[in-house]
Amino acid sequence: MSDWERSSTARVTAPARPRKLAKVPFVELADGRLQGVVSSGSDIGRVYVSSVAVGTYAFACSTNNNRPCGGARGSFCKHIQALIGEAVLQYGAERVARYLKVDIAEGASSAPVITAQMTGTRPPQGDTAAAAPVFSRFLRHLAYLELAPTAAPLPEMQWFPPTRAVV
Repeated sequence: MSDWERSSTARVTAPARPRKLAKVPFVELADGRLQGVVSSGSDIGRVYVSSVAVGTYAFACSTNNNRPCGGARGSFCKHIQALIGEAVLQYGAERVARYLKVDIAEGASSAPVITAQMTGTRPPQGDTAAAAPVFSRFLRHLAYLELAPTAAPLPEMQWFPPTRAVV
């Protein structure tokens, strides 16, 4: 059994390309959305929770205390554009486009191409109800980063069923 199988931490898939976490510290493809947390460009103490829905490209962007983003009125704001760019770095352009159901030409996949295809459809304003769970998961991830690596079990993870080694 390898070290990571005996560890209380999960193995993480390496990003498609290295990315800087200062601007977009959290990005995920989950719950039918590309969603994440984006730092404010003007206030170091403010973050935005941004999302784009699969297929419809409905978007939402608000601060961590549910104030709407001033730039997300009728089109993608800079936070959503940054989120898409970081998702492409994290997961690769093909995976992001496939997840969001964006039709792009093969070999022409990049964050600006994906964004242009989505904004060409005039996406509707989305629901900001997803902001709270996304921000909560982000805070949970931050808490795990503060833990020292250990092979000892984490009490809050004890509800996972035990796994057997596959031979």
